[in-house]
Amino acid sequence: MALGPRLDLRQTQSLVMTPQLQQAIKLLAASNLEIETFIAEAMEANPLLDTATPAPDEPERGEIAAPAGEDATADQLMLAGGGEGDAPLDLSSVDRDWDTGDGEARSARDAEWGAASASGGDFDELPDWEQLHAAELTLAEHLEAQIGAATSDPQAAFIARHVIGLLDEAGYLLTPLDEVADDLGVDIFDAKAALRLVQTLDPSGVGARNLAECIAIQAREADRYDPCMKALIDNLELVARGEVERLKRLCRVDDEDFADMLRELRSYNPRPGLAFAPSATSTVVPDILLTANASGGWEIALNEDTLPKLIVNRSYYVELNAGPSNRESQVWLKEKLADAHWLIRALDQRQKTILKTAAEIVRQQDGFFRRGVAELRPLTLREVAEKIEMHESTVSRVTSNKYLWCERGTFELKYFFTSGVASADGEGASSEAIKARIKALIDAETIKDILSDQQLAEMLQKEGFDLARRTVAKYREAIGLGSSAERRRAKKLAGAR
Repeated sequence: MALGPRLDLRQTQSLVMTPQLQQAIKLLAASNLEIETFIAEAMEANPLLDTATPAPDEPERGEIAAPAGEDATADQLMLAGGGEGDAPLDLSSVDRDWDTGDGEARSARDAEWGAASASGGDFDELPDWEQLHAAELTLAEHLEAQIGAATSDPQAAFIARHVIGLLDEAGYLLTPLDEVADDLGVDIFDAKAALRLVQTLDPSGVGARNLAECIAIQAREADRYDPCMKALIDNLELVARGEVERLKRLCRVDDEDFADMLRELRSYNPRPGLAFAPSATSTVVPDILLTANASGGWEIALNEDTLPKLIVNRSYYVELNAGPSNRESQVWLKEKLADAHWLIRALDQRQKTILKTAAEIVRQQDGFFRRGVAELRPLTLREVAEKIEMHESTVSRVTSNKYLWCERGTFELKYFFTSGVASADGEGASSEAIKARIKALIDAETIKDILSDQQLAEMLQKEGFDLARRTVAKYREAIGLGSSAERRRAKKLAGAR
């Protein structure tokens, strides 16, 4: 068959990522505070946007007609598409007066949120955050409080306290030990013994003179400092360079064991002292408010305190439209009016999408809101997306950087999506519920009955949870609880005080 050039006409469909579509996707993933900043910038760029409440005799904002000939292709694509087809744009009229419950519940919630200002409005009486930071326990104070229970030798305690004073913010000793001995006029062996004493204190890894020693201390504490791990820690520079094959030969392990060792290595804290470093205080502002109503259900509403209400400034539009009628000014005015209408629709659809997603999360996790974390069930983005008939990517954006307030506290929406663990009833249990159960078992320990990870796994298996020892250890470390040796030492210290 001969080959030659020819002309063909083909008709195809594709989703075009217009600038408006890209902006709408960003708005969906943004938090309320980020939206507030975005609106302020939009109002500076568009004089037709305003946040003033319309007069009683003025038509509702939803009645403002879009300019003739406005291109709605992007809106239609978003509503009809697949992956991004349910992004937040809608051609329906704007209705921002959401009411998801009775007026009494809304009033009660508003009264609760306004309790701080209603109590007198004098915010000068509130505690100074800088003073609260100054009152936090420092690393040196935390370590010195443990010296009395760690040794009864006055000289050893004196040298150890001097060493603690030389530690940097990360918990490392950068001063050579011979200088420490010379400064105090003691033998070098006594200085080494005092350093070893400091290295047994909490947090594990303090008092190290380099990174390898810091990691080794933590590995010994976790009872994982075998010859293979020692070889890995002694060659951290090879780990940094990624020389895997050479490391496997030095450690004499196969691929599976090396991967396991590398995971353990990454779980150690290279700067243990930073846990006591002053941290900046940031207040989380919830985006969604959840309250129980009189009928036993839930009322879900957006936190309108951080959401300015946008309208089109009709009087200013009429004034500009009655001015000079040259083509350039008319084109500019139509563009600004179209931009204003688009932004109002986009923000309205964003609200509807957030409320729809939050309502489904509350329905799925009803047990958590009524009885606590033990009732938190496994949940995935796909499950919620299927229920509300949206794409999984949209649900992911909706739940990013969004916080929900309820009577149990403030939670990020991502918190309610957890993996499942097999259980006897066949439904499975949330990993967060398992963590809560592990914490409860550990909190009930006594100094004579410290539970190992294996014992915890066996107890959970009797309760119907199919968990291996390593899984229990992973969950225990994830919630910040130490090993059995660390907990035993902490309880002895607490008893000594």
